[in-house]
Amino acid sequence: MPVQPPSKDTEEMEAEGDSAAEMNGEEEESEEERSGSQTESEEESSEMDDEGYERRRSECVSEMLDLEKQFSELKEKLFRERLSQLRVRLEEVGAERAPEYTEPLGGLQRSLKIRIQVAGIYKGFCLDVIRNKYECELQGAKQHLESEKLLLYDTLQGELQERIQRLEEDRQSLDISSEWWDDKLHARGSSKTWGSVPPSKRKKAPLVSGPYIVYMLQEIDILEDWTAIKKARAAVSPQKRKSDAQPPGKEPRGRQGLCQISDLRESGRSGCEGIVGATVGDLDPAVHSQGALGAAGSKPSI
Repeated sequence: MPVQPPSKDTEEMEAEGDSAAEMNGEEEESEEERSGSQTESEEESSEMDDEGYERRRSECVSEMLDLEKQFSELKEKLFRERLSQLRVRLEEVGAERAPEYTEPLGGLQRSLKIRIQVAGIYKGFCLDVIRNKYECELQGAKQHLESEKLLLYDTLQGELQERIQRLEEDRQSLDISSEWWDDKLHARGSSKTWGSVPPSKRKKAPLVSGPYIVYMLQEIDILEDWTAIKKARAAVSPQKRKSDAQPPGKEPRGRQGLCQISDLRESGRSGCEGIVGATVGDLDPAVHSQGALGAAGSKPSI
């Protein structure tokens, strides 16, 4: 097959392709130029930034030093001012002119006055309580004294009444013994009575410690003897009146009355023998009264 010559379209296309290739080359060259210029500008800007940074750093450091210096000066000034203020306040407090001292001081003084008033009232109450307690104790002591006095009075009165009763009993026993002694004198036919004997010729009663018969008797025996004596006295009194009416030559019946005592009580032989011995034997008035006291059971001290 024969070769055909290229047409116009193909030529144009080739021409366009060549022009496009040229344009692409130019564009690439322009881009390279731009990138190179950018790198150069960046290098220049980096160099400028380092210098600015150094300059700004030095400026900041100098400013910081200035600020620190000013701060230290201000701090020192503030310290001096506060110190002077504190000294002034201290002087005012020492002179009692500071309000922060005078106001609490006034409150303390008011509380002191209130406390003093309360303490005075409490003191008055305490004194009243002590006074009332003293009066109560004094009144109680007086009442106790009065009760003790009354008790002592009653005790002494009872003892004295008991002694008086014993003395009355002793007097009655002595009256019985004197009647028996008169009967004995009349029985001997004596014309003189005991009352007619002058006091100078009478025998004085010897001082003895007490009837010995008392020491041989017990308390129950003494009481039984005393009852027997009272019964014998009731039996002897009418016989004495009859013996006074008899003639002088006739013997009185005094012994019969005394012998009735032994008939009334056999166990009281010691008391009856003492009384019979005092009536029949030749005893003086002292021994006679001693035997009567022993039969009555009285104490030697009375």
